[in-house]
Amino acid sequence: MSMRRAATLTATLFVLAISAAAQTPATRDVRPRTTSSRPSPPKGPALGVPASAAEIEAMDVSIGPDGAGLPPGSGTPKQGASVYAVKCAACHGAEGVSGINDRLAGGQGTLSSAAPVKTIGSYWPYATTVFDFVRRAMPYPAPHSLTDADAYAVTAYLLHLNGIIGPDDVMDATSLPKVKMPNRDGFIPAITRGK
Repeated sequence: MSMRRAATLTATLFVLAISAAAQTPATRDVRPRTTSSRPSPPKGPALGVPASAAEIEAMDVSIGPDGAGLPPGSGTPKQGASVYAVKCAACHGAEGVSGINDRLAGGQGTLSSAAPVKTIGSYWPYATTVFDFVRRAMPYPAPHSLTDADAYAVTAYLLHLNGIIGPDDVMDATSLPKVKMPNRDGFIPAITRGK
């Protein structure tokens, strides 16, 4: 290609780019390319479309400390041991210790020491938070892939490894919020009333 043709092509591309950038959102076609029941994009910077109620509901999986939002299902430590062995042990080690990722068991009584060990049993204030994290973020390569029953079972297993529940205890939406974690009272609210 000659220098003259290259310069002409470059100038043409530059003019086209400037022209496209100069169009306002109102003059650009910003509608989705597929036909769906989604609403038209709002006027403005064309950053997307509002999420539907169904899309919001699918993402609203947070579990509160009081158990609000816990799904149906249940699991025991024995069931959880089987799931843990397949889905969790590679990263967290057998029985929640000596893995390549965070240690999950032990550490009770170490938080005020020179070498605190923060685990589910020594640090976490609510058992429902354990369930929420397991369900939402684990296993690492496929987060949110466990069934609700598997998440209850793994949570039960982790609580049992830390000596918090017995080997035959069943964790479900009723029993899980009642579990008293060893460090529940170790957290102080950031803002106190009257001060």
